[in-house]
Amino acid sequence: MFLTVLEPADMADRVADEPSSRTGSPDGEGRVSEDRLLLHQRLAIQELVDTEVSYLHMLQLYAYDIRNRLQQLPQGDLDVLFSNIDDIIQVNSRFLHDLQETASTEEEQVRLIGNVFLEFQEELERVYKVYCASCDQALLLVETYRKDPELQREIQGIIEAVVPQARASGLGFLLVTPLQRITKYPLLLQKILENTAPDASAYPVLQRATSALQDVNANINEYKMRKEVASKYTRVEQLTLRERLARINTHSFSKKTTRLSQLLKQEAGLVPRTEDKEFDDLEERFHWVSLCVTELKNNVAAYLDNLEAFLRFKPHEYNPDIPEGPVAQYCHLAKELQLTAFLEFKQRLEGLVWRPLCSLAKALAGPQNLIKKRLDKLLDFERVEEKLLEVGSVTYEEEAARHTYQALNSLLVAELPQFNQLTMQWLGQILRTFVALQQDLAKQVLQKAEGTLAQLPHHHVSEPDFRKLMEDMLGQTSNQLHSFRKSFEKVLPPPTIQPLLPGAEHQVQALLSKYGPGKLFQVTSSISGTGTLDLTLPRGQIVALLQNKDTKGNSGRWLVDTGGHRGYVPAGKLELYHVAPSEEELKGQAGPQEGSRHLTPEPTLVPVASVPSMTQVVAVYPFVARSSHEVSLLPGQPVTVLEAQDKKGNPEWSLVDVNGQRGYVPSSFLARAPSPALWGWRLPS
Repeated sequence: MFLTVLEPADMADRVADEPSSRTGSPDGEGRVSEDRLLLHQRLAIQELVDTEVSYLHMLQLYAYDIRNRLQQLPQGDLDVLFSNIDDIIQVNSRFLHDLQETASTEEEQVRLIGNVFLEFQEELERVYKVYCASCDQALLLVETYRKDPELQREIQGIIEAVVPQARASGLGFLLVTPLQRITKYPLLLQKILENTAPDASAYPVLQRATSALQDVNANINEYKMRKEVASKYTRVEQLTLRERLARINTHSFSKKTTRLSQLLKQEAGLVPRTEDKEFDDLEERFHWVSLCVTELKNNVAAYLDNLEAFLRFKPHEYNPDIPEGPVAQYCHLAKELQLTAFLEFKQRLEGLVWRPLCSLAKALAGPQNLIKKRLDKLLDFERVEEKLLEVGSVTYEEEAARHTYQALNSLLVAELPQFNQLTMQWLGQILRTFVALQQDLAKQVLQKAEGTLAQLPHHHVSEPDFRKLMEDMLGQTSNQLHSFRKSFEKVLPPPTIQPLLPGAEHQVQALLSKYGPGKLFQVTSSISGTGTLDLTLPRGQIVALLQNKDTKGNSGRWLVDTGGHRGYVPAGKLELYHVAPSEEELKGQAGPQEGSRHLTPEPTLVPVASVPSMTQVVAVYPFVARSSHEVSLLPGQPVTVLEAQDKKGNPEWSLVDVNGQRGYVPSSFLARAPSPALWGWRLPS
């Protein structure tokens, strides 16, 4: 093509030289020079338009014919190879159309060409910088294809059939074509400018267009470098401790030490800290957005857990022994909702809310890593700037560190606002979807319940009257329950007295002899320790008070001794343990002896004739046997302890006899008390 363009130019030179040889006047020579300049200008314009036509044709072959024949490649590979080629074709098609339109006005064509380039400056930069940034990754894919000879031959055959001039260059030749074209525009404009008279009206426009296309190429290179830096530092590697230690070398240790030194000098006020108000505001906004995403993810996770627990509860599977009426209707409705509406809601919630939310949270990792790396590179940058002021020169590596920080900072300042905005839009869409799913569930439940509700009592009552009816019924039931509770408390043992755990007599005796009765307390409800020094204790455990506050002076946490461990427990879950005299002392069969004490509280209860008045072991909690070696328990059921430990001597399990059945039960499920303690009472008639 270049030969066909250059040959007319040579002919034009010879044609222009002939008049010059025939006329030697200055005016004649000036006219010949102008004609030659004009001819070269026309040829440069023709080269611009012709090569643009050929280039656009090549792009269309590449994007349509070749892409359609490479469907054996994964879709992800095709997305990388062809990137945003469709956007480039769309922009360059309009660009070529406007270039060809300039030919209609030959006198103003040069100026119009300059204006066309100025008009398309931003669009060309926008589409080509995206393509150029992904080109290296596409070339790496081409290299991997060359390692598979069969695949390489197949790809090469497709390309040679569509674009014969590609020859052995293959796919790589087509990939770099847009890169070559965008860098060629300033050269083509420069050629037109060189053949344009400086005093021509089109000259300033061409100058601006040439400078603009040079800026476009510089901006593309800068964007490509930023993307390379971002790609390097956004990778989040999951390394083991051994792998991290293996990466430590003299260079990395020196670099980290230098950064730490720079940071300490800044904290001490020895050197100034670089202030960047714009970035600081963007970073604060990003952290706020990240917090919103994290909080929403945690809330949705808790919501899904609760929903899962709700779906595990299936009331319709229980037999209420009421064959007809509202209960049966409710069971039918609950079953239908459980198997359809609620299950569908859970699946949609996971697909439309939970998974997008997890993807959004994962997308935050890249910017978070970049912000962290920017701080490290900022310390390097500040140190290099100090050296530059002191010495006046820096090494190549230090200059590279400066450029890395500048690229990172520019990338974050340019793209963090867009990322924050997109994240908020994504977050808002997720919330709107969540609300819409809730509304759909409510409508679906109401639709399914309409038929059942019509058969239930009070369905004809208006909503305000129904609310009042329910409030009255609940109030009446609450009063009855309150009255029953008062009557119940009159015959119950004092709440401060808890039965001793089986086998705890020796431990309590040891605490009693060591600390005395005034220091013994009993745990009123189970305690689960959350801190390092907190204790986990079962209900009924006896402890000795060491200090009625913690090290910070908090009187709500007491330091206690269990006889084997010391730690802190909530003061509100401890009650003073009252040591009662032994049965012999109460009957007057023996005189008082020091140290002879009965460790179990003995409440005053209404005796039951069928139960002997003696110390027994009873079940405090229900227990369901899981094997033939265990035995089931019911709350309040009396048991006989055969052995207070298992065959391995573990005191957490006890061998008991329950109604003639022997087996093991958890020791913590048993309590020792006088026979009337748990069941020797009755409600007043």
